[in-house]
Amino acid sequence: MEITAEMVKELRERTGIGVMECKEALQASKGDMEEAINYLRKKGYSRAKDKMSRETAEGVIGSYIHSNGKIGVLVEVNCETDFVARTEEFKELVKNICLHIAASAPQYISREEVPSELLEKEKDIIREQFKESKKPPEIIEKIVDGKLNKFFEEVCLLDQKYVKDDSISVKELLASFIAKSGENTRIKRFTRFVLGQS
Repeated sequence: MEITAEMVKELRERTGIGVMECKEALQASKGDMEEAINYLRKKGYSRAKDKMSRETAEGVIGSYIHSNGKIGVLVEVNCETDFVARTEEFKELVKNICLHIAASAPQYISREEVPSELLEKEKDIIREQFKESKKPPEIIEKIVDGKLNKFFEEVCLLDQKYVKDDSISVKELLASFIAKSGENTRIKRFTRFVLGQS
């Protein structure tokens, strides 16, 4: 049976688990949604969402300097135990997050960090663009929401498409690592330096 993008999307929405894991589960269960969920549960992925609320006090600070020496990144990624922080998989995750930040230039980690005045300004700009369109106000508000999601994808690290695999977001990359490691993992803070910019 062919596994469609819609099937993968539905399973992702129901479980909060990454694209690749959902696709694998659907292939293993021959497209049966409930069987795919059971497959993921057996693998321990379904607990990833629960783990996202647990305390993270360990981790590492990763760094990356681009080959031309003009872009640099520092990022703090936290996990629950020093044991996981010392694994090659965790170090690889941190390195990949550094590379992503260097390439994609996010301004915030999550939507919650975006200042409300900036959000209101962005909404006003979008509404102004459709002022003359004669569309009903409720339709304009739906358009505003859609365009705001695009805005978040541009400025928020967790919402951005992962630079090494644009079929997933950075948030899904983290969720996938959480499912595999069994520990909550989060990006606490980052700084991106560009030569000559204050």
